[in-house]
Amino acid sequence: MVEIKINREEALRYLGGSGLEPDEKMLSLLDSCEKELLGAASPMFLYKRIDINESGLILGEDVGNHLEGCKLAYVMCATLGSAVDKIIRAAQVSDMARAVVLDSTASAAIESLCDEVEAQISRENECSFLTWRFSPGYGDYPLSLQEKFLALLDAPRKIGLCSSDSFLLTPAKSVTAILGVSEKPLEKKRRGCAVCALSKTCKFRKAGTRCEF
Repeated sequence: MVEIKINREEALRYLGGSGLEPDEKMLSLLDSCEKELLGAASPMFLYKRIDINESGLILGEDVGNHLEGCKLAYVMCATLGSAVDKIIRAAQVSDMARAVVLDSTASAAIESLCDEVEAQISRENECSFLTWRFSPGYGDYPLSLQEKFLALLDAPRKIGLCSSDSFLLTPAKSVTAILGVSEKPLEKKRRGCAVCALSKTCKFRKAGTRCEF
């Protein structure tokens, strides 16, 4: 089992407070939520190297541009486990402020886990070049591909990660993504608000910040 390192600044950013100095009460709540989350989390992940042209995963212009110059890729998934969903739901009934902090802390935790998976893949491909991870639902990349990602990785059987009828991952604090592999340096691709399909509804932009994607 991989160790999760929660980025406090990242958790605050999900709360809409990036760059702000939390007061003593908030620090105490953050400490308590981090401790509860780490006690409940069962971080698990899977990844698999694939041939892009044979994968059936290149649907939409955005992912095609993202993987331009790559013949191989890695599909990956990561989850914090179902117990994290349970403690967030329990807090939503008894203490909504705590639920919001738990949710933000869990969001920071799953990103940390994905960073570790990406680092492990990178170490295995030290002579190659990797794209950043690209997930179903980003841009015009169909969210319906969640099921194909999970099937390729045998994720439901191996780590209990599934997709609902509306293609949302369960447990909720989970991620699927694809990373391209190239033997040559890759051109820097545009990232961020200018090319994000969620830019008009993004909670970070409404709060005057960015998700740093």
